[in-house]
Amino acid sequence: MTEDYHHFKFTPSVWIVPTLLLIVIWFVFVIENSFNVDLTSHGILPRTISGLQGLLFSPFLHGDLNHIANNSIPLFILTTALIYFYRDVSLKVLFYGILLSGLITWVIGRDSYHIGASGLIYVLVSFIFFKGMMTQYYRLMALSLTVVMIYGGMIWYVFPEVDKQISWEGHLAGLITGFIFAIRFKTPDYVEAIQYPWEKPDFNPEEDMFMKHFDEDGNFVNTPEPEEEIEEIIVSPTISYSYVYKETPNETKPIE
Repeated sequence: MTEDYHHFKFTPSVWIVPTLLLIVIWFVFVIENSFNVDLTSHGILPRTISGLQGLLFSPFLHGDLNHIANNSIPLFILTTALIYFYRDVSLKVLFYGILLSGLITWVIGRDSYHIGASGLIYVLVSFIFFKGMMTQYYRLMALSLTVVMIYGGMIWYVFPEVDKQISWEGHLAGLITGFIFAIRFKTPDYVEAIQYPWEKPDFNPEEDMFMKHFDEDGNFVNTPEPEEEIEEIIVSPTISYSYVYKETPNETKPIE
């Protein structure tokens, strides 16, 4: 199995990107309210040429404080998870997710302005869930299940008539976009395929203990048990010599 640290690294971009995203969203909201400016006309207006500008601007526009507050926390959490676990494709998912979900909303939406980052949030939820299940990697599958447990209730808001005040078309567009990206964008092979010894190029069947149990016709045979080698140990006796010095009685003494 591939080591996690090759793919999952906590770098400054993990929190810088979602933080900058929220700063821009809140900056636009403060400008609108401080100077009494209404930028709703820059949102997505389906099937109109002027409404195409909303593909870029709509995620940064919000109707009121409750609207922007409800979108800020999930947007930060999901963007952080996206960059940490899917670093290589994270910016593509964010940028193209805004465009494609906006385009689908532009095609299927009601004749009113569609604003808010909820479409992008549905892109992230959908991508993280489906991609994690497709990889079959335990960490990403756990992330998918966590997202479902926390944000699974959002699925009801992709249906019409649940709440007429929200853009269910934008939610549905985000869900579809995330699913498409989960299929389209490739990620590393987190689970390596198992390679058996006989699949390796240097495999020699004559040296394999299992293959030795088959004859040339493929019949199973019992191989003779190897004879035990008896090693003879010869211990050579140790001979020791002792020397005793004695004086002879006729030994002459030196003359002083």
